[in-house]
Amino acid sequence: MADMPSPRVLKLADQIKVIVAQMLERRVKDPRLGFVTITDVQLTGDTRDAKVFYTVLGDDADLAGTAAALESAKGLIRSQVGKQLKLRFAPTLTFVPDQVPETARELEELLVRVRTSDAEVAERSAGATYAGEADPYRKPREEEPDEADFSNEADDDDVESDDEDARG
Repeated sequence: MADMPSPRVLKLADQIKVIVAQMLERRVKDPRLGFVTITDVQLTGDTRDAKVFYTVLGDDADLAGTAAALESAKGLIRSQVGKQLKLRFAPTLTFVPDQVPETARELEELLVRVRTSDAEVAERSAGATYAGEADPYRKPREEEPDEADFSNEADDDDVESDDEDARG
């Protein structure tokens, strides 16, 4: 199992995420930069390397343009991260397109296919009947009490009352 990062590293990763988002919003004025969202930052335990995950609203051309813009602004963003966090060594930034939206879209498509398939199966099985009995499982036999058993029990009660009369 992978070691959990320390609370300090997690806090720094959150701060880097905020700083990078602010830099992209306010300071980076590259026309290739699309509508980008910073989704996550993973920082190594020694705080030397940071992977910055991002998503871009648009098509593949927008994604390629944003990747080029981020790559060209990497030095400016890294120096600002180092200044604001007052770290001895500013972490190297690696911008990685986040695959979560595409994976979510693929899962949604799979769920739609499964729902369609389930509806077809339900439609085909609407008029179907069982090949054998409706309940194929064996059950223990339930013996019905005989009338003779009830008459014997009544006779036993009479015998006990006769014994009590004889004693009393």
